[in-house]
Amino acid sequence: MKKRIFSLFLTILAACMLFAGCKKDVGTPEDNAVEKEEKAGTKEDSVYTFGYSCIDMDNPYFETLQLSIETMLNEKGFQLITKNPGSDVELQIEQIQQMIEQGVDAVFLCPVDLEKITPALEALKEADIPVINIDTQVRDTDLTNAFVGSDNKNAGYLCGTDLVKQKPDGGKIVILENPSVNSVNERITGFEEAIADGGFEVLARINTEEPQANIQSELKAILSEFSHIDAVMCGNDQVALEALQAIEDAGRTDMLVYGVDGSPGVKSKLLEPGTCMAGTGAQSPINIGKKAVDTAIAVLEGNDYEKETYVDTVFINKDNVEMYGTDGWQ
Repeated sequence: MKKRIFSLFLTILAACMLFAGCKKDVGTPEDNAVEKEEKAGTKEDSVYTFGYSCIDMDNPYFETLQLSIETMLNEKGFQLITKNPGSDVELQIEQIQQMIEQGVDAVFLCPVDLEKITPALEALKEADIPVINIDTQVRDTDLTNAFVGSDNKNAGYLCGTDLVKQKPDGGKIVILENPSVNSVNERITGFEEAIADGGFEVLARINTEEPQANIQSELKAILSEFSHIDAVMCGNDQVALEALQAIEDAGRTDMLVYGVDGSPGVKSKLLEPGTCMAGTGAQSPINIGKKAVDTAIAVLEGNDYEKETYVDTVFINKDNVEMYGTDGWQ
């Protein structure tokens, strides 16, 4: 009898051990190591590294744009590698190759030259690294995944509209442009469309492309040549501030100066009495940065995103500059 009871006990014990060995999804995480490893590989737990390459980090606009992107990425636990090509497209291409070798997951890119940057775009494509083209659109858009920038044409158009209002009988103007930068081209195009039927004559054009440009000396020569100029349109605020300095050095007060960016420097000038600074087509590097990060993550994780996004621009002049403030960007 005792033997039967002992035999029955062994049978029950074996059955318990068998069921214990076959348990599934119960107990502590240590009891489910396979499931834990699968979760560790999900996209939510990925740590991405991004590259950032824009025209020139000495330009406060690109510095603010970089800070906006980096702040957003840091909040998500992601990393940003920043390179400064200093307006040198060959250096930009070289630095992008360095990013590829560093194993970045995606690149935020504003090209020094919209056409000459193509070899870098091809290298990124070959490495299967997505490109979020920001601020200035490249020529070969098929080599990028998305574009996020300002409505640059509208920014220039707003400047032209104000000039027509200020000078309803037309006048003589000088344009400071940069054909290698698509965003500047769009601004100048918008400006010229706005003044097309306003009776304006373009006296001269200055190509501000770095590094050979000497904006102030070239503009001073034009100021010496022409005794009357009604307005100077500039492709960005940095150029506008240089133009303004040349005009002030020449003792001229007879013209209106326009820029595009909405920079703290130009907004401060608008508050000065007697300044020639008339206004700026203001963009928002902060909002562009935020949208660029959202787009980049959507690209990496296979979610829906807009192929092209244009952030609104507004016109800031002496009448409304205090509303926007002079201590930062929009």
